[in-house]
Order: sequence, then C-alpha cells, then structure tokens
Amino acid sequence: MAKKPVKKKAPNDSGEANIAVNRKARHDFEIGERFEAGLMLVGSEVKSLRDGKANLKDSFARMQSGEVWLHNLHISPYDAASQFGHEPLRSRKLLLNRREIDKLDGKVKERGLTLIPLRLYFKKGRAKVEIALARGKKRHDKRESIREREATREVDRAIKRR
Repeated sequence: MAKKPVKKKAPNDSGEANIAVNRKARHDFEIGERFEAGLMLVGSEVKSLRDGKANLKDSFARMQSGEVWLHNLHISPYDAASQFGHEPLRSRKLLLNRREIDKLDGKVKERGLTLIPLRLYFKKGRAKVEIALARGKKRHDKRESIREREATREVDRAIKRR
C-alpha cells in the first residue's frame, strides 16, 4: 500500500509555512495588537497539522486561571494514529511569557477586547498561532469596510484600463 504524498506548504521569506488562516476574523473584528504563541499539542495533532488539516473559523482564546487557552480550533484526526488519536475540538494551552499573559489579561478585562487567532503556522518546525486583541465590528462597520474595499477595487480597475 503506497503512502499518500503529503502536501508541503511553501515557506515564506521568514521561514514560516502557513497551515490555516482565519480570513473571517478580519471581516468580523477590528484587529489590534498581535502576539505570537506556541501551542501544546500531542503527536497526532502535529502530524495532522503537517498535512494542513486545521480550521480556525470559530476559534477564540480565553484566559483561565492565569493561562491562555485556545478553544474550538478544529484539528482533524490523523488517520494513522487510530486509537491513540486526539479529540478534534479539545482546548489547547497557548505558550506565552508571563508578561504577555498579564498584558493580555489586563487589556481583555479593562477594555472588553477579545482574543482571536488570525493564523496557524510552522516556524522553525514548531507550531505557532498568531493571536490578536480584537473588538467586534457592528453591522454598519462591516458595510463601511465592504464599501471601501469595493471603491479601491474600482479605482484599481480604472487605472488598469488606462
């Protein structure tokens, strides 16, 4: 039985290979300060991530007893792990410095911001997640950003035609 070829994602110029990107986050939230965090994973999760089987769509991070946890990150089970696999939607601990955790905790409590993951990637062989402090957009804000995007597209098209 031949092994299925693994799709390798090409690393960008900084040696990072994206696994998953949360594009909906930029539509639903105003993105503020960003942080890079490591993830505590089990072996079958890392194998599955190397195959690119992850989804950040409805995931979020939350502070719990002085630690940051990532919830609703879906990592599909790795086929070869069978009985020793992992639970796809389990909560995963984020690895941050104490100063970063304290800073995030203060801003989340003080200003009513949320922590959302923007992208999941490999950096020097380690799985990392980029999280951001974000504020939810109202419906009219979303409409405004859509209008701005369409206006810039029209301008670009007009320039291209000339």
